[in-house]
Amino acid sequence: MVGINKKKINVGMVGYKFMGKAHSHAYKDVGMFFEPTADVVMKAICGRDENGVKEAAEKFGWESYETDWRKMIAREDIDFVDINAPSDAHKEIALAAIAAGKHVFCEKPLALNLADGREMLAAAEKAGVKHAVCFNYRFLPAVQLAKQIIDEGRLGEIHHYRATYLQDWLVDPNTPLAWRLKKEVAGSGAHGDINAHSIDLARFLIGEFDRVVGHSRTFVKERPVLTGSSGLSGTGSATEKGEVTVDDATGFLADFKNGAMGMFVASRFAAGRKNHNTFEIHGSKGSIRWDLEKLNELEVYFREDEPNLAGFRRILATEPTHKYAGNWWPTGHIIGYEHAFVHIVYEFVQHMTTNSPFAPTFLDGVKCQEVLEAVDLSIERGAWVSVDEV
Repeated sequence: MVGINKKKINVGMVGYKFMGKAHSHAYKDVGMFFEPTADVVMKAICGRDENGVKEAAEKFGWESYETDWRKMIAREDIDFVDINAPSDAHKEIALAAIAAGKHVFCEKPLALNLADGREMLAAAEKAGVKHAVCFNYRFLPAVQLAKQIIDEGRLGEIHHYRATYLQDWLVDPNTPLAWRLKKEVAGSGAHGDINAHSIDLARFLIGEFDRVVGHSRTFVKERPVLTGSSGLSGTGSATEKGEVTVDDATGFLADFKNGAMGMFVASRFAAGRKNHNTFEIHGSKGSIRWDLEKLNELEVYFREDEPNLAGFRRILATEPTHKYAGNWWPTGHIIGYEHAFVHIVYEFVQHMTTNSPFAPTFLDGVKCQEVLEAVDLSIERGAWVSVDEV
C-alpha cells in the first residue's frame, strides 16, 4: 500500500517469467521492510503472450498489462522501465525508454555485445536518465561484509581471487533448446549468463581486470527444439533438433590491475551443483570465502590471530550491524536469494529520487562486457588479451 503524501514512482516491466517474478517480488516487498523515499507502484507489466502476461499481472499484483513494450514506454504514467526480457531485446527497449526520458533498470548481461552496451551507456549519459544493471549478488549482507573487510585493509595486499559458478541444468542432453542456448538471443552461454556475475563480484570486491586468457567447451551440440517453457525448464520436440550455438562451460585466468591473480570457472554441466556461486580471496593478512548456497555466511581467516585459535571462522551476517540485515528478521533468522533483489531495488529507488550514489550502472555492465569479450577474443587467438584492447 502506498504511503500517505509520499512521492510515487511508477514502474513498467518487460518480462514476466523467472526474473519477472523475482523483480515483482522486490517491488512488492521493498516498502514493507525498507523506507524508500518513494513508493514503488507496479503500474504495468509487458509480454508478448497476452494470456501469460495477463495471468502474471494478476498473480504478481500489477495494475495493468501490455503486449507491446513500445506502447508501455509511451505511457505518461511510467517513470522507469525494468527490462528482464531475453538479452537480444535489451538494447532496443533500453534505447527507446531512454529516448522517452525514462530511467532504466536492466537485467544482466547489459547487451548482446560490447558495442551495443557502449551505445546504451552513451545514450543514457547523454539523456541524463538513471540507469542500473541487476548484478544482485552485490547486495547480500555477507558480500557487503566481504567488501567492508577488504576496503578496511584487513586482508592486506590481495594475491588471489578464485571464483566458480557451477550449475547442472544442462547435463541431460534431452534438455530442450531454450533461448539461453542460442547465441543470437543470449549472446553467449555459461560465460555471459553466470561468468558475468563472477566478473562483476570480482570488480566490486577487488578492482579492475588487466588481462585474461580463456577456454570453453560446448559438450552437447544439438538439443530438442523447444515447444514450451517456464523459467529454466521446458518441453522439447520428440523428433526435431536444433544447434546449440553457445558455450556450456568457460574458464579463464586473469591478472588484475592491482597485481592479483584470478581464476574463474563457469559451467552449466557440473553434475550435482545447482547454483554454486563462490569466491575465495587470499591476501597478505588473511582470506575470505563465500558460497551463494550458504549466502548468509562469510568465512574469514586472519593471520594475526593467535596460533592456537587460528583458522577460518564462520560469520553469520544477520546482525543489525550487517548492511540490510537489520531491516529483515531478528538475529540468526536468515534471508534468501530473493532478498538481494529487494536491496538493489531499494538502492535504485533512492538513486532515482535523491540522486544518492549508486552502482552497478550501465558503466559496470560495459566493464563486465569488456572482460567477457576479452575472454572470447583470447579463446579465438589462443593467447592472453588485454582488457583495455577490446
